[in-house]
Amino acid sequence: MVQLPNFPESNHPIVKSLFHYTDRELVTLFQRHPDEGKYFTAIFCRYASIVYSLIQHQIKSPVQGDYLFSLTWQHIFHELRGLDLYRAENTVNQFTLQTWLINTTAICTKESKLPPVESIHHSLEASPPPLWCYIREALDLLPAALRLVVVMAETFHWSETKISAYLQAENEQISPADVTALLEEGYRRLESLLPADIRSMYLEETFDF
Repeated sequence: MVQLPNFPESNHPIVKSLFHYTDRELVTLFQRHPDEGKYFTAIFCRYASIVYSLIQHQIKSPVQGDYLFSLTWQHIFHELRGLDLYRAENTVNQFTLQTWLINTTAICTKESKLPPVESIHHSLEASPPPLWCYIREALDLLPAALRLVVVMAETFHWSETKISAYLQAENEQISPADVTALLEEGYRRLESLLPADIRSMYLEETFDF
């Protein structure tokens, strides 16, 4: 039996306040309010167990399975933004969001080219998929220099000295102190770009990405 990871956001008051909404209503609200993260988070909490079980039954490595789980939800995040519910309901026999999610998960699992276990440093506990999706979206909005140092620090866990040395090797004269200042600015701007409800649900704790 697959053991589902603990996702405490399921018990957050913001998410619990949305339990009465139908799938269709949640998707519609998610599409209409891109500046709010609670609707996608509620969809995630409703269907995380199904998606997780499907993936873990197909992927032998739990580490790769957890990583694919996050990648799948990132794909779902982007696909849901453009999903035409009216068209889907009128062209697909007995269309349901659950069926769509199952099919999307199956496609992601079949087409995935996962890195070896030793190169995966992703943690579901540290980076729950909804937070991960919105952070990655916010990262795309950061200026290139800030995005680069933040990714180096958080994804590769490089020190300011190592980041400085790398950039200097690329003909960028940036000292470790400069890197520290860039990181502080990057984190500040990254947080400001996250939806307010995502900050409320997740940033009381420290997460990696």
